[in-house]
Amino acid sequence: MDHPFGYIKDNKVFLKGFLGQEDREIGEVKEDEASTISYFEARFEQIKEKVAKLKSDIQGNQNKGSFLMKLIHLRDSLFQSDALGDFIPLIEELNEVEAFLNEIIKSNRSKNLEVKKALILEAEAMKNDTDWKNTAEFFKELKMRWIKTGPVEKEIHEEIEQEFNGSIQTFFENRRHFFEGMALQAEENIKIYEALVIQAREAHDFPDAKMAFEISKRIQKEWKEAGKVPAEKRQPLWDEFSKLNNRIFSRYKRGLNPGPEMHPREVLRKIDEMVDELKKMAHQPSSYAITSRAKAIQENWKKLPMRKPKEANLPARSYQFFMDIIFEKSFLEKLAHNKYADFDSLPVLEQNQIKSSIIKDLLHRDQSELETMQNNSDNFRVQTPDFEMMIRKKLSGLRRKVDVKNYILKQLSPKI
Repeated sequence: MDHPFGYIKDNKVFLKGFLGQEDREIGEVKEDEASTISYFEARFEQIKEKVAKLKSDIQGNQNKGSFLMKLIHLRDSLFQSDALGDFIPLIEELNEVEAFLNEIIKSNRSKNLEVKKALILEAEAMKNDTDWKNTAEFFKELKMRWIKTGPVEKEIHEEIEQEFNGSIQTFFENRRHFFEGMALQAEENIKIYEALVIQAREAHDFPDAKMAFEISKRIQKEWKEAGKVPAEKRQPLWDEFSKLNNRIFSRYKRGLNPGPEMHPREVLRKIDEMVDELKKMAHQPSSYAITSRAKAIQENWKKLPMRKPKEANLPARSYQFFMDIIFEKSFLEKLAHNKYADFDSLPVLEQNQIKSSIIKDLLHRDQSELETMQNNSDNFRVQTPDFEMMIRKKLSGLRRKVDVKNYILKQLSPKI
């Protein structure tokens, strides 16, 4: 049975070749030849409807270029469709629509190229900007505008992508290097602040109040000139540094205004009274009242003349020793309560065992520091007597810390 666009042979249905293709088998007779032909003609009508719908969709859509691949796939499928009909007009229709779409796409890509060139100029103008926060936001917004802009011709796609991304990369590389440099500089600046705190400690322990004050003025100026560091790292150093310098200034000021003269015997009497009271307090359990009273005694001590009689040397050492015991015991109480929330409810024996364990750890640290200082003291020996005096005073202070902790440890030991 013949058909304008096909035929039936040996119970098989064939589509006549077109546009250079050979005749192709598309099916077989199921019931009779007439109904089989009708079936494959109906399939062709469905294909025509698909082509018509695609054309209609393209006509009604603003983004016509987005249909190009769909059109190509549909046209390619026509060469393999199992249907009977005239495929050539359909293919020619789709070829015309493809040419139309290519013109639109070419025009759009030309416009896209102009837009992207403008975006490249914007990126180029800002790539070396150092307003890191605002410029980073600018580049994020610029990148979104780039992404939303349609494609350009494939031949230049890679080139303009590299040009645009190169400017963005330059900015973010500059920003990374800047903050890495800041971080490294901050580390160096922290070392400067730490060194100034050490100098403040040494000046604070200097026996010569005037020299200590001169050092204090110098290091305060250096502090102001030191670079930036994160506030959370700088603040603890500043707290200690300012406290030490305030004490240095107060001592220097007292030396300039010594106040009314006090007879040496009166000085000794007051010192003995303070030492006696501190000694009694040092043997009592730590409390808020005791530490408050110790602070009041400290203020009274400051009111004594800077130059004390020689007979005051020994009781002055006792004053410092018992004062240290009182504050060390107060510190020990805080550590114990921080470590054990139910500390107050524990038996006294167990409380003392806890305190003993804590004080032993602190004692071990102080002993290690003392041994290190003693072993290295020869390396610090210089020609200036003041510096040697400072080293001796530092060693004396470390020994006193060890003695204080041993004294408290003995108080905590169970009585036999």
